[in-house]
Amino acid sequence: MVEKKESDIKHESLSSKNVNELLHANKQLIERIDKLVSLFEDAAKHVGEVESTEAKIMELSSRLDSLLDQNRAIAQGLVLLEKYVRGKTGLQQ
Repeated sequence: MVEKKESDIKHESLSSKNVNELLHANKQLIERIDKLVSLFEDAAKHVGEVESTEAKIMELSSRLDSLLDQNRAIAQGLVLLEKYVRGKTGLQQ
């Protein structure tokens, strides 16, 4: 049988200590990577929401443009109606 020297025993104990530290560091790394992955998953969900929000904003912008055009047409009609009424009644502007 081979006898272990004192230096070999110290080397083995240091190795097991290093292995424990490595395992602990590895566990911490895995936890941080899990958090990072969940962060990216949440961000991906919000990107989809932002895109749909942008589409809604574009739709609302289009509707507002249409309403502005309608309001311009109504305003022009009211101005023409006022001019017509003033002309028929003989009122000064």
